[in-house]
Amino acid sequence: MGEKEFDFKGFKANGFFMLFFNFILIAACVILFFLYETFKVPGIVLGVIGLITSFFIFGGFMQLEPNQARAMVFFGKYKGTFKQTGFFWVNPFLDKKKLSLRARNLDVKPIKVNDKTGNPIMIGLVLVWKLKDTYKAMFEIDSQTLAEAASGTPANTATVGHTVAGRMTAFENFVKIQSDAALRQVAGQYAYDDNEGDISGLTLRSGGEEINTQLEQKLNERLAMAGMEVVEARLNYLAYAPEIAAVMLRRQQASAIISAREKIVEGAVSMVKMALTKLSEEKIVTLDEDKKAAMVSNLLVVLCADEAAQPVVNAGTSNM
Repeated sequence: MGEKEFDFKGFKANGFFMLFFNFILIAACVILFFLYETFKVPGIVLGVIGLITSFFIFGGFMQLEPNQARAMVFFGKYKGTFKQTGFFWVNPFLDKKKLSLRARNLDVKPIKVNDKTGNPIMIGLVLVWKLKDTYKAMFEIDSQTLAEAASGTPANTATVGHTVAGRMTAFENFVKIQSDAALRQVAGQYAYDDNEGDISGLTLRSGGEEINTQLEQKLNERLAMAGMEVVEARLNYLAYAPEIAAVMLRRQQASAIISAREKIVEGAVSMVKMALTKLSEEKIVTLDEDKKAAMVSNLLVVLCADEAAQPVVNAGTSNM
């Protein structure tokens, strides 16, 4: 689907010129009323027509700030999007629907989903989005229904249909719903972590920028139909769900303990080997195999124990 938006090609005039012209017209009409004796009925008729025209002219003024736009609709027909900044006058019969093209933040609260291995996790994201195609945003999604869904009560048609705040709130609700769907889709494709080597490949914890890129891609695919674009999306919350968090914490603690024990045993064996080699090379003491085994056992107990060893000093034997 390509962009359906196009620039407004209708008549437009400088707003300050038309304002000055309108004030002159009003002044002329007032003069005609005061000079009734001179111009009689034709003067009154011209004055009334002039005042009606001046009210008509007042309805055509509009101003746009940077990164704002107006979707121009003439009796139900889309006539283009006006994006020039400044003060202008256009056909008063045009319905000038105001929109904001500025970037907006959305903080999606953490939701509970199942990862690839079936574990329930809590995951949230923050994203930056903006309008890209004003035609799709205005005419291909129902902003009034979205506003009602966001508030939980029937929306005021005038408020939703004619204020930029109402439209942007409705669009934001649309982005939020689609963000939840995209987040569930991406989270279901990957495991929370590698489970200490049980799972190979990308995970939610280790994915980093790659996960964020996929999330941004999925969001843009979903929001393209509404003329919206995601500038940036990234995970800002990732944790196990409360019902399994304690179990997973104990698993991580056990894994850490095992890793630490492996390091301790590896170091202890190295130290015992070094001690036996030194004793043998420097001929400090001669040990047979039984005494070596006893010494290795005692050293490993001392080096691998959780608590400090209590030494027993052998003072030798005495003959009574």
